[in-house]
Amino acid sequence: MKQHFLPLLTAVAIFAAGCQSKSQTNTDTSIQRDSTEQTTPAETAAEKVDVSKIKVADAKTILARKQVPILCYHQVRNWKPTDGKVGKDYIVEVQNFKDQIKMLADSGYHSILPDQLYAYLNTGAALPSKPIMFTFDDTDMDQFTVAAPTLKKYGFKAVYFIMTVTIGKKGKFVDYMTSDQIKQLSDAGNVIGSHTYDHKNFKKYEGKDWEEQLDKPTKKLEEITGKKMTEFAYPFGLWNAQGIPQLKKRGFRMAFSLADKRDQNDPLFTIRRIIASGYWSPKTLHNSMKNSF
Repeated sequence: MKQHFLPLLTAVAIFAAGCQSKSQTNTDTSIQRDSTEQTTPAETAAEKVDVSKIKVADAKTILARKQVPILCYHQVRNWKPTDGKVGKDYIVEVQNFKDQIKMLADSGYHSILPDQLYAYLNTGAALPSKPIMFTFDDTDMDQFTVAAPTLKKYGFKAVYFIMTVTIGKKGKFVDYMTSDQIKQLSDAGNVIGSHTYDHKNFKKYEGKDWEEQLDKPTKKLEEITGKKMTEFAYPFGLWNAQGIPQLKKRGFRMAFSLADKRDQNDPLFTIRRIIASGYWSPKTLHNSMKNSF
C-alpha cells in the first residue's frame, strides 16, 4: 500500500462523498484537563460504567430502545471560494460550530461516550438527561485546534475516528493531527476509534484488506493511546453484513454508520449517525436531530 501513498493523500484531500475536503492549518492548542475544571454529571456517569461484565442483549431488545442522537462532524473551518457546493456539506464554519455547541449546552444536552451507550443499549442503564454523542471522522487538525477546545468549554467529550494513513501529515489543502495530539485527546477523556488505514470502502474488503484496514490501524492507535480499540466507523458510512464478523472477532464492540437503517441482526454494528451539515444553523441542527432520532 505504501506505493500508493502520494495519490492516496491527494484523493483524501478532495473527498466530496462523505469524509473529506480541504482544510486549513490552525495554531496547536492543548486540550489536557485543567486541574480546576469541574467534572460534569455526564463525565461522572461515564467514569462509573463497567462494561466488562455486560452481556450483549438480543437484537430485538437493542432495536427497541430509543436511539441516542449522534452527530458526525468532519471539518470545522471557514469556507473558502474554492470549496464546492457538496464539499461545504462537510465543512462547518468556526462560528457556526461554536454556536451549535452553545445551543446544545444551553438546551440541556449532556455528551455521552461509547461505554455509556453500550451499557444503555444492552442493559437499559440510565443515561444523563438529553444525551448526545459527538463524533469526528478523518483526523483533521481543526478537530483538535477548534472543535476539542469548544467542546471542553461546555464540559462535552467526543469520539474521534482516526484514519491512520494521514497521522501527522501536512498537505496542500489538509493538515492532520499528530500522534501526540491524538494521545492528548485520549488522555483528556475523549475516546479514540478506528476509521481504517486509508478510507477504503468497507464493502470491498477481501484478503489482506482486513489486515491493512483493521489490524494495522488498531495496533497503531493502541500504541498511541495505550488503550484498546473497541469502536469503529465505516468509511463513507458504507457497510455490509458479511464484514461484521470480521469486526467482532477483532474485539470491536460497536461500529458506526451514517443515516441508513440499522441491521436487524447486528444493530450494535450499524449504529446510526447524522452528518452535521455546514449549511445548518443551530436551529436546523436541532430540528434535524429531533426528526432523525
